[in-house]
Amino acid sequence: MAIVITGFATASALGLPLGTLLGQAVGWRGSFVAVVLVGAVVLVAAVLVLPSLPSLPTSRESGAVGQARAAFAPRVLAILGVGFLVFAAIQSALTYLVPFLGTVTGVTGAAVSPYLLAYGVATAIGSYAGGRFADTNAHRALVVGSIGVTVSLATMWLLGGNAVVAAVTVVGTGLFAMGMAPSIQHRVVTLAGAGAPLASSLPASAVNAGIATLLRPISTPINFSGFDTRTIDPLVSAFRDLGFLPVMAGAAQLGSQSSTASATSGTSAAPLRPGDPIGVALMNGDLEVGATGTVTEVDGDRVYAFGHPFYGLGPTQFPMTRAHVITVLPSLSSSMKIASTGDVIGIVQQDRATTIAGTLGPGPAMIPISLTLNSERGTRKKFSIGIVNDQLFTPLLAYVAILNTLTSYERQNGVGTYTLKGAARVKNHSDVAFEDLFTGDQPSTYAAASVVAPLNVLLRNAFEAVQFEGLNLEIEASETPRSATLERVWIDGTKAKPGTAVDLRILMRTYRGEEVTQSLPVQIPANARGSVSIMVADGARLSQFEARELQVQPMQTTGVPQMIRVLNSARKNNRLYVRLVTRDGGAVVKGEPLAALPSSVLAVMESDRNGGSFRPLQSALLGEWEITAGYAVTGSKTLTLPLEE
Repeated sequence: MAIVITGFATASALGLPLGTLLGQAVGWRGSFVAVVLVGAVVLVAAVLVLPSLPSLPTSRESGAVGQARAAFAPRVLAILGVGFLVFAAIQSALTYLVPFLGTVTGVTGAAVSPYLLAYGVATAIGSYAGGRFADTNAHRALVVGSIGVTVSLATMWLLGGNAVVAAVTVVGTGLFAMGMAPSIQHRVVTLAGAGAPLASSLPASAVNAGIATLLRPISTPINFSGFDTRTIDPLVSAFRDLGFLPVMAGAAQLGSQSSTASATSGTSAAPLRPGDPIGVALMNGDLEVGATGTVTEVDGDRVYAFGHPFYGLGPTQFPMTRAHVITVLPSLSSSMKIASTGDVIGIVQQDRATTIAGTLGPGPAMIPISLTLNSERGTRKKFSIGIVNDQLFTPLLAYVAILNTLTSYERQNGVGTYTLKGAARVKNHSDVAFEDLFTGDQPSTYAAASVVAPLNVLLRNAFEAVQFEGLNLEIEASETPRSATLERVWIDGTKAKPGTAVDLRILMRTYRGEEVTQSLPVQIPANARGSVSIMVADGARLSQFEARELQVQPMQTTGVPQMIRVLNSARKNNRLYVRLVTRDGGAVVKGEPLAALPSSVLAVMESDRNGGSFRPLQSALLGEWEITAGYAVTGSKTLTLPLEE
């Protein structure tokens, strides 16, 4: 067994440098072909040389169930746990061996190779010697090996600045670490008893599991250009949670395309080759966001890159770009490169577990964002940005772009006000309209979220794929808060009668204590009887009232057109909503409230409720109005009016 394990160690010590030399000489394809050929030769040799084993008599203990019971006994699992922990610790240390030699010992470049060779030779010697010790006393060999590895690593940490001491500790680590492998194998097989045939395969699994604990998915660097670091820092954690490594980058050096049109081919004279930097653009124009990686292979107009997923999105339509690596920042924990994306040279069409793939040529259409920012200081700035059309990234990028624009050019902290107007163009559907006012300590966050929320809802709808053709926004910025509270409502004039209008008066008090009064004529239907209630409320309180009294449930839609109507009728911060309600029969049919229905109609609907889209109401809505307040207004008042006959 020691000779077999020594063979593994020797193969690693010799195979890694030989494989590297072969790859440099004939490329990665040649080295892969060589591995296949050597494997085929070994397979043929194993069939011809290795003798056949006689069949062993079977019993209940030697059967599959009996072997499994013995092989996974607690005493065997304890030894396997030791192997797992030991090799996880050793590999954790070896991961930083080369950086340690460079930064602490001062050994760099070609001088590192003798250290690595010494470690490989030590593992081969340790494997063979460990087998001899295992035959004598495997338990003692494990204890000595664990102490030896601990002392070697501790000495390297304390005295690793000396090149000779570092060399000795590297040899000691390899010698004692691999010297434990035969003893682990011996102890497992011995303790497993009747399960020895199955248990003999478990130590290798435990060792590989310990090594595998160090494996982590590669984080894709995502570069932000043109962003304020104070704005992007709070969002960094969100991108990290998505598996990206956010990096602040410089401006694109190869030029960028207009965000208002489909990307055109920007292929430079030099053809794309394996090893070249390549980018995936998510945003371009006045702000840029993109990921960079390395080309793996170019086959005609097909390009394969990264060697790992971008985000595992499957089919995509992202711009493929040239990239320029500005510099590399080495780090013991996580090295990174500062890079920027450039000319669009094609489309990334697949984002899979082992690669991203696409074709060279014209790029995909981007969603153009036109944003105009008007300040009360008299400045007017226009921004043109393009973002990808994607269910995940479109809302996120739109939010980042709007938030960065507002916080970079207006007050970032403190009270302010933003008045937003605009529309999102939806292909084959009506526009999604935006018109609202946001004030308070963080109005920029709420303003950006108010635009992104409808986009996210439409992109994730269950009815059909939605494609946005553009987003136009105009924002008025002020450093003065504009908020008000609803103080009082009353009726001026005569008593309320069916078929007449009453003059509703509304009193608001601003944040400075000023009183603002508005009036609204409220028409009472001729068929109203008994008494009616007039409710004046802000959007949030009105929604609560409708859900409680009128049983109106939001977003009960049957298609994208109805979803857009619901989104466009969403409550605004700068509105007061007036509702005239009476205690009368009505219903909600397919998400639409129907007030004051005749009893005969209600009876028919009650008798046929198989569709599940009918809900009766006890309160009926007789009329609805809204008032533009000019402030972000809050409050709710209800006025009950008895009707004279």
